[in-house]
Amino acid sequence: MDTLIAIAGLGIVVLLAEVINLRKFIVPITVAGLLAILAYSWNNFNGTESFYNNMIIVNKFSLAFSSLFIVLSIFLIAMGGDFYKEHPTKFSDYISIKLFMLSGAVAMVSFGNMAMFFLGIEVLSISLYILAGSDRLNVLSNESGMKYFLLGSFASGIILFGICLVYGATGYFDVPSIYGLSQGAGLPVWFPIGVTMIIIGMLFKIAAFPFHFWAPDVYEGAPSLVTATMSTLAKVVAVATLYKLASNLMVELDYKTQILIVVISILTMTVGNFMALKQHNVKRMLAFSGISHAGFMLMALLSIKTVAANLFYYTAAYALAGIAAFAVIIYVSRSGRDENISSFNGLGKKNPLMAAVLTASLLSMAGIPVFAGFFAKFMLFSQTIAAGYLVVVIFGVVNSIVSIGYYFKLILAMYTKEDNTTENNKVSLIYSIVAVLAIVLNIIIGVHPNLLTSLL
Repeated sequence: MDTLIAIAGLGIVVLLAEVINLRKFIVPITVAGLLAILAYSWNNFNGTESFYNNMIIVNKFSLAFSSLFIVLSIFLIAMGGDFYKEHPTKFSDYISIKLFMLSGAVAMVSFGNMAMFFLGIEVLSISLYILAGSDRLNVLSNESGMKYFLLGSFASGIILFGICLVYGATGYFDVPSIYGLSQGAGLPVWFPIGVTMIIIGMLFKIAAFPFHFWAPDVYEGAPSLVTATMSTLAKVVAVATLYKLASNLMVELDYKTQILIVVISILTMTVGNFMALKQHNVKRMLAFSGISHAGFMLMALLSIKTVAANLFYYTAAYALAGIAAFAVIIYVSRSGRDENISSFNGLGKKNPLMAAVLTASLLSMAGIPVFAGFFAKFMLFSQTIAAGYLVVVIFGVVNSIVSIGYYFKLILAMYTKEDNTTENNKVSLIYSIVAVLAIVLNIIIGVHPNLLTSLL
């Protein structure tokens, strides 16, 4: 609970820093504050605790994922110092919105009450709607914000209706009480209908098939730093929340539900990867890549009681690789280029470091050994085979091979094609620092997976 309050308080401090003309200190203050909150959270963790009549429950799961969210937010806010320098009068607004979004993310993995869950998801979603349409003079950004707002509102409405049905069936918003009632027989039919509606709404939030169609347009039109936020932080939050909902609302998923998850997982992986093969815009390509990774993450629901550590490891590996990749993409676009693959031609010669980082992050996403992405998929595949769903793993392996096709399309552009442009605008060093740190962390947890898996 202290973590949630501290993050929201830090957002208010950022707004006050603008009032007293301390704009240039906002990023250092925010990064230092988040690091202090991270250290405080771990030093004061005393096991499972509940606050305000179970509105917030702090345990290893919520603390581990909250820590991951804070680390990702530090990277995103660090890049914001340069990314938003052309909007100095609104700079504090952008940073504070990211902090309030982070508070919503923490609430989404720490809730013990369905009211707190919905409050968290709305705080996070509304922040993203604003950020997606924040480039007001760009038609694509306006389109992105409007599409995300309309479709996200529909998904939130479905979730809210599902919560109402669960309350009508059980008489509780309290999650432990709902879980206790789900162990016995006699719950009315609208309880499983309500849970299904909540899960459908969350499938939209993670862009799983067939609720994925909004992601490519929204990712392409939003400012690149916002796209990085949606692709990494927002997706990881949604996946963790979906897992917590599925594991805390029902004792176990019945066979029919598991078969449905198998179908959705396979279709999400396949549609995402094959659509990514056709893309020429890097942001759209990574949008479809994110859809395919959502399919991999859905495998965790097939062994829901034993896979929390593996899911946490997978989300961390994916998010760190995504942060590194988007740091390079923003670097290239800030050099006077667009986000098409052709803009990366010759990057291997022009900036070998950034080309190497982007190559490593793409290889991690593809599941190539040494990088954390390989071990994350290996752990998830092993757990899924143990649960008796070999067919999903077969499709997962095939889709991993397919993904190499579009990842290498970008890698080959960097190393085998010539750059015929003359733009060489000076770009802030912060993108290189963030890219290198993110990919180094990815490699470290790849070499020592127990650094993360031991947390849960």
